[in-house]
Amino acid sequence: MATILLVGVDLMVRSRLDVLLAGHRLVTSDSADAPDLVICDIARVDADEVADAWPETPILGFTNHTDTTGLQRAHTAGFDQVLVRSALSERARQVVDELVGIDA
Repeated sequence: MATILLVGVDLMVRSRLDVLLAGHRLVTSDSADAPDLVICDIARVDADEVADAWPETPILGFTNHTDTTGLQRAHTAGFDQVLVRSALSERARQVVDELVGIDA
């Protein structure tokens, strides 16, 4: 089980992730223990600030498919994985397990 910090994630995506990532601990406050992974909505946060805040933690960013600028900013900031929102829904478990080092 990994502790996954959600940054800028709205309630609809949160509820989907709760189902897709059952068995992991999803938190929304960085006052908790250090996370094993950060998932953030690129459209709602500054990619550089997220990368600077958790430099040693894998970061998975997502946004809508039309936000090419946001996708590029996240890549440039050094996010470990960047997905469009639909791919997050399809591949969340696989990508999270890879980023936190869980063998499938």
